[in-house]
Amino acid sequence: MTTKKPRIHFEDNEIDPNHTKSLDEINGSIEVPTNAGFIRTLMAYTGPGILIAVGYMDPGNWITSIAGGAQYKYTLLSVVLISSLIAMLLQSMSAKLGIVTGKDLAQLTRERTTKGAGFILWIIAELAIMATDIAEIIGSAIAIKLLFNIPLIVGIIITAADVLLLLLLMKLGFRKIEAIVATLVAVILLVFAYEVLLAQPSIGGILRGYIPSDRIITDHSMLYLSLGIVGATVMPHDLYLGSSISQTRKIDRDNHEQMKQAVRFSTIDSNMQLFIAFIVNSLLLILGAALFYGTKSDLGRFGDLFNALSNKQIVGAIASPMLSMLFAVALLSSGQSSTITGTLAGQIIMEGFIRLRAPLWAQRLITRLLSVSPVLVFAIIYHGSEEKIEGLLTFSQVFLSVALPFAVIPLVMFTSNRELMGDFVNKRWSTICAWFATVVLIILNVWLILQTLHLM
Repeated sequence: MTTKKPRIHFEDNEIDPNHTKSLDEINGSIEVPTNAGFIRTLMAYTGPGILIAVGYMDPGNWITSIAGGAQYKYTLLSVVLISSLIAMLLQSMSAKLGIVTGKDLAQLTRERTTKGAGFILWIIAELAIMATDIAEIIGSAIAIKLLFNIPLIVGIIITAADVLLLLLLMKLGFRKIEAIVATLVAVILLVFAYEVLLAQPSIGGILRGYIPSDRIITDHSMLYLSLGIVGATVMPHDLYLGSSISQTRKIDRDNHEQMKQAVRFSTIDSNMQLFIAFIVNSLLLILGAALFYGTKSDLGRFGDLFNALSNKQIVGAIASPMLSMLFAVALLSSGQSSTITGTLAGQIIMEGFIRLRAPLWAQRLITRLLSVSPVLVFAIIYHGSEEKIEGLLTFSQVFLSVALPFAVIPLVMFTSNRELMGDFVNKRWSTICAWFATVVLIILNVWLILQTLHLM
């Protein structure tokens, strides 16, 4: 007599004796109800989504989104919308992958690729982390300078030390991290909602802006900025992060109903928080359009934006030092919340791809130093010049767009694999949409690179 196998069953040590859980110290650390009502269950699963969402509204978005509004008014709102929808689809796949398999995207990619391919994908993932951290570190350091008049290089060093804060928070429990990040996100949302309200943008213009325009494809500079927005909105490192922190909830993988519940509520959490990120990114672009479109102001740097908000000749009667200070506070909140999640993602990538074995403090210190070093070296070479340092921002966001397919392709392949995912394999429509988005992104990236090299 044979017993019926469960629909999906994973015992990590039986599959791979050397396998360790992703972010082992917090994996399965949060209890969730099994027979509670909708609201109570949703509250138990709410949290990982907000950590994912901060990556979609980090300082890298600010320059690209505000510049998009200042240069092209509301036209690029459609790019923000499409990017956000793609992000929701991909992040739901990422969370599902972690919940169902008990492994994160980095671990599965390493296991299911050749050594050479795995090494190349690891390098690309590390470079994406560095590109992400460039924006976060620069944003935090400049916010510190604007608020406290501290030299930029000193501010960069201070942001490097915030990894110690993460170590402290981890000891307090993962729920505390989720709550702190949620508070920082609320600050960002409230600041920009207030500033946009004062700016009195055109509601009709905003609604028309969400309708895609063919100018985005035909105009090289608009395409470049659009890809910067895509790179800043759909973040490669967030796909690795999402597949890991979705495992912080304690569930029984032999219980199909518990798995189904976990996938469902994790997806709801992710989509709710990414909707907030969509609102923030829209507010950034709307602020740029309402205040700076047609002013011919140089808004290529955070300092320029800070000064412009208190300049009546640029933004009119609403200009005030308070708007500038609120902008700096939101920038610091964005940078700090993003560095927390960026450091976690760096650890996930390093553990998953190269199976680094080191104490937790050493792992986080290594991942943080790898990210902060390029920015610090660049700052020293250019003697702390804000203009030179911020020149890295748009390039870093476009690089993230170029790096994105290298994380998306394995993600879609894994979640479309019935042998791996069982009954939780992707629906056909979601697989088609994900592949379509990936192919379009690759084509646009190739086109952009060829145009940049003057080959078209």
